[in-house]
Amino acid sequence: MRAITIAEPGGPEALVLAEVPDPVPGPGEVLVEVTASAVNRADLLQRQGRYDPAPGVSPYPGLECSGRIAGFGPGASGGAWSVGDQVCALLAGGGYAEKVAVPLGQLLPVPKGVDLTTAAALPEVAATVWSNVFQVANLRPGETLLVHGGSSGIGTLAIQLGKAVGAKVAVTAGSADKLAACRELGADVLINYREQDFVAELGEHGADVILDLVGAKYLARNIEALAVNGRLVVIGMQGGVKAELDLGRLMAKRAAVIATGLRTRPLDEKAAIIAAVREHVWPLIEAGVVRPVVDRVFPLDEAAQAHRLMESSGHVGKVLLAVRPA
Repeated sequence: MRAITIAEPGGPEALVLAEVPDPVPGPGEVLVEVTASAVNRADLLQRQGRYDPAPGVSPYPGLECSGRIAGFGPGASGGAWSVGDQVCALLAGGGYAEKVAVPLGQLLPVPKGVDLTTAAALPEVAATVWSNVFQVANLRPGETLLVHGGSSGIGTLAIQLGKAVGAKVAVTAGSADKLAACRELGADVLINYREQDFVAELGEHGADVILDLVGAKYLARNIEALAVNGRLVVIGMQGGVKAELDLGRLMAKRAAVIATGLRTRPLDEKAAIIAAVREHVWPLIEAGVVRPVVDRVFPLDEAAQAHRLMESSGHVGKVLLAVRPA
């Protein structure tokens, strides 16, 4: 099969399309012929040599995909899935390829009303947002959710899911165009982080839940922005990994700081998250309340260009790689 390989860490030019052996599904795994994958920040870090896959995981980048079931490993057949079924999947790696082996518990059906290519935009962001904003931070109706990077793939879905459960949603983004896109998705409070202070813009109450992709750079101000009993969930470190934490301020607000990751979680935890996404998020997508936002689709052999776009932050929503015709 063809796959995007990384012979040596480096810039986008380090992504090389090559012929590699087909994956063989192991026990409890399903073989998927990939139609499309999506580009995530973790893929950029992997390309740079800063986020290697775990032992035994596909060495090729790509944390989600869509496609059709092509076969089953031992113990994976005879259930709800059949060869030829259209699916999308959460991956620990391997999406930038024509085939990938997927643990059975990480498969999802393609939601009704979503085409097979676009479905590649859903698994990783849906699992990330649902597990962090709702399972970990327990966002409730009437609360305020602050989403940093509101125009990102994660941000565009977080806005919609927050509104769907009756929350007030505030976002930060770096341009008027990106904020306009967030407004169209339902965001109530629009904050240009280049020109405005999000702590001040949130007002006296602050945010009950903050979803943060920045990390260290925003830690102190995120604590200031939290409401009493607020929950800060850190899911990215684009702004660094180390910062000083004012425990006194945190205790005064009876607030919580939680840091999570998805890629390295055990299979049973991922399966539980995927089951919750299918139960809670998929009906909203099929009803048209929530929709995937796709900025651009590149062919697989232009993966380097897709990485350049993401590094420039010139996109709104997801950037996809088309591997084969849908």
